[in-house]
Amino acid sequence: MPKEKLSPYRMGWMLVMFDLPVLTKAQRRTATEFRNALLEDGFFMVQFSVYTRACPDVDRMEKHAERLKKLVPQAGNVRVLFLTDAQWTRGLCIGGGDYERNHPPERIEMPKQIEFW
Repeated sequence: MPKEKLSPYRMGWMLVMFDLPVLTKAQRRTATEFRNALLEDGFFMVQFSVYTRACPDVDRMEKHAERLKKLVPQAGNVRVLFLTDAQWTRGLCIGGGDYERNHPPERIEMPKQIEFW
């Protein structure tokens, strides 16, 4: 029997925003390692220092947050928010004319496999 689709108010998105120093070569390398670790953990870039990943529930978000705590560079500042899928889909992406010409809009949706968790 297929599982019932979860409510868009229970499923959500883990939004990670960060400031990392990049003045020295070592700092840039550390920042790159942090961003690559996010990508390896299923995140994707929304903006240069804003990454997101779909999560079926808050418990899964907390699991990934624990991983992040181990990855944050000593001089880094990381903020994590959890947005429900309903909140995420109501978000806006507003770009200037030049930006929009060079960056076609990308609608990021909840992955299909999340619907079955």
